[in-house]
Amino acid sequence: MPHLARRLLLAAATASLAGPGHAQPAAAWPTRPVRVINPYSPGGTTDVVMRLMSERLERAFGQPFPVESRPGAGGSVGTAQAAAATDGHTLLITNTGPLAVAPALSPPPAYDPARSFAYVIMFGGAPIVVAVRADSPLRSIADFIAAARARPEAVSYGNSGAGSMGHLAGLAFERATGARLLHVPFRGAPEAQAAVLSGDTTAILDTVGAHAGSIRQGALRALAFTSEGRVPLFPDVPTLAESGLPDTVVSNWFLLAAPQSLPPEIGARINAVCQRAMQEPTVAERLASLGLVSMGNPSPAEIAAFVAREGARWAPIVRAAGIG
Repeated sequence: MPHLARRLLLAAATASLAGPGHAQPAAAWPTRPVRVINPYSPGGTTDVVMRLMSERLERAFGQPFPVESRPGAGGSVGTAQAAAATDGHTLLITNTGPLAVAPALSPPPAYDPARSFAYVIMFGGAPIVVAVRADSPLRSIADFIAAARARPEAVSYGNSGAGSMGHLAGLAFERATGARLLHVPFRGAPEAQAAVLSGDTTAILDTVGAHAGSIRQGALRALAFTSEGRVPLFPDVPTLAESGLPDTVVSNWFLLAAPQSLPPEIGARINAVCQRAMQEPTVAERLASLGLVSMGNPSPAEIAAFVAREGARWAPIVRAAGIG
């Protein structure tokens, strides 16, 4: 067979293998829009972070990267949908709850953080804020602690659902103080904040980024943070550790993942675009305004190991609390 004919036959065979049932070369990816599943309601920190990245990814790859909210079960519903995707064009923006907390719940989620995902990039970590409505009679964290200790479940708190880091922060607070709070789960941060602003819920224990704007505008009063040190955005607000509760240090970290079948080369390309984006002054400023602190640029294997360590930390607390 002539050399040219063999080349033509090989090209035809390659084209046939690029159909729906076969992975396309990493260099050709993406060949259509890439959906990014956000397992929480629009407006929360995951949503804000990913929309910043989506704009840069669209410019770099020449395809839309629409963010689709799939809230429910503290983030586990959308995270499971991403894990089950087989189209080769699905990503997941998620955080501590679905990956390090949900696996200890009963029943466990329909995914395994160690086997279901290819990890792409770590965006950073943020503390949990304890905040109340601006006109609340609870004017300090000392007031909050006293009220929580005075009457079991008289103080309620909302966040993004059972098993979320806000919920875990509440459990850590209870263990440290001996108080009993009433947990009120919501589908996302906006709903939790609305309940506090309406007076239906006493406080928010949730990632600071989703509520920083309302704190700055004076609609919410921040009482404390769960960070080791004070948050640069709000230097006048103490930490729970400063208030004599050292075991309440909690961070909610945010990362980008994909179904485990994502080729490593594609993950590396996405990582590079996002790393460049985070160096842009406007993006860096916006991430800082969300309370995110850099956690470096760990490799996919390092991210997986970190997720496993966080899961081991929270599993006994989750099981002791009977969350499920």
